[in-house]
Amino acid sequence: MSEVESAKEQTEQTITLNKVVSFHYRLAEVGEDGERAEWREESHGGAPLAYLHGFHNVVVGLEKALEGKKVGDAIEITLQPDDAYGLRRPNSKQRVPIKHLQFPGPVKKILPGMPATVDTNQGKRAVVILKAGKFNADVDFNHPLAGKVLYYEVQVEGIRDASAEEIAHGHVHGTGGHQH
Repeated sequence: MSEVESAKEQTEQTITLNKVVSFHYRLAEVGEDGERAEWREESHGGAPLAYLHGFHNVVVGLEKALEGKKVGDAIEITLQPDDAYGLRRPNSKQRVPIKHLQFPGPVKKILPGMPATVDTNQGKRAVVILKAGKFNADVDFNHPLAGKVLYYEVQVEGIRDASAEEIAHGHVHGTGGHQH
């Protein structure tokens, strides 16, 4: 198959189960007044994000909104917490030994509000530091965006068939995905 035929096939595909989708996005929180805050995250200027459709590798509301879209399609969507990162769970605070926390970069002092990850029986989990002592930290296992209304702008950049291995593992391998 030539490069032109391959590109044509990709642009004619639609987003359905077992497709690897790559997209650029911008994300902002929506305040109680309904106004969009400053952009919190965006992928423009970097590589598009890639995910395996149908496996909840992105928030459920975004996955539903992308179903049936094609390369070049753009969507704007506001998601309630149930369709995004869920409601905040009140019993998600826990004391964790500091040695079990991983930070995105070097840290001189652990401060409240800092993001970290911790290994659990269910894999790595994102946490937010509530309070840090000498040996332990109180952390919140709620996702930082739990309980928030979110606004996304998404541009579909690519669609391809997933490999059998990606489907078996439930996520994308290679560029833009997990390297396992």
